[in-house]
Amino acid sequence: MADFEIIHQDSGTQARRGLLKTAHGEVETPAFMPVGTAGAVKGITPQQLEESGASIILANTYHLLLRPGVETVESLGGLHKLMAWDKPILTDSGGYQLFSLSSLTKVDDNGIEFNSHVDGAKVYLNAENAIKIQNRLGADIIMCLDECTPFGIDVPRLKKAVERTIRWAKRAKKAHKSGKQLLFAIVQGGLNQELRTYCANELAKLDFDGYAIGGLSVGESHDNMIKTVTHTTQLLPKDKPRYLMGVGRPIDIIAAVKAGVDMFDCVLPTRNGRNAFAFTENGPVRLRNSALINDPEPIEAGCDCYCCKNFSRAAIRHFFNCGEMLGPILASVHNLRFYQRLMAKIRKAIERNEFGEC
Repeated sequence: MADFEIIHQDSGTQARRGLLKTAHGEVETPAFMPVGTAGAVKGITPQQLEESGASIILANTYHLLLRPGVETVESLGGLHKLMAWDKPILTDSGGYQLFSLSSLTKVDDNGIEFNSHVDGAKVYLNAENAIKIQNRLGADIIMCLDECTPFGIDVPRLKKAVERTIRWAKRAKKAHKSGKQLLFAIVQGGLNQELRTYCANELAKLDFDGYAIGGLSVGESHDNMIKTVTHTTQLLPKDKPRYLMGVGRPIDIIAAVKAGVDMFDCVLPTRNGRNAFAFTENGPVRLRNSALINDPEPIEAGCDCYCCKNFSRAAIRHFFNCGEMLGPILASVHNLRFYQRLMAKIRKAIERNEFGEC
């Protein structure tokens, strides 16, 4: 049986409704993955995650390698036990940290050397050990190491990163030994369509279990992001899942689904929640706003999350303004549910051939 099945193709766009099968269960796509970088989604329990509608979450290889360490994760029974999450998990390879921690890294054709942001110790990731670490962590979907580049770099440097990403993907596939884990490759190339085409075509030849689009949401405009996504998705195998990494805002997700993307992850629901920013269908609500001081309404009328069923905007504003940790938790609970409600609506619209009207 195939790992990925397309259940329905939208008649008006490239959007598709799918089912991704993993060792820890099935994921209905398009899907949004909450981010639990170091083994936990900040401020949120696994029960709250499940209640939000999440069916798959993300953790990060680099951060787990530093703390608590691969040996500790193994001794506790693997990543699912550590996170108390019995559904699918995807681990990123650490390639994004080459971008986000660029001042602490050195990269060459062999791999990436990090000066740990925790204690300064040298940490080395290459194509092979990034796979072996993820094999040991035990995630359901693991990623090839790639070189994620900053926005606006020159073409020669971008081309070198693409060549490196392809070589590392070839090495990663050879190193991957676990038949229970799906391995995804990552297409790089910035906004350069020629390099995106080259990278996608070379990776498609290697027949990975899925394909990610990396190197976006790093400073480019929404229009340029979607132009690049639209170009890239059409180059990837139609029968494999497509994952847009680190995205994003609801407007980005809707446009990318129309272009044929199946999977997303982003820290926005919880990061923005911790900063008193709530997503609603009618636009954002700033929860520290003095206009909410006596507001008895929930963050969003009609939302079925625990936060909206039990707390008023005024109460949540109070929690934020007096430093009670319940404020950020409640806002994060709402935002996570908002994203899963959005994805459920997207899936239904695709099934009804109505997504093009969104």
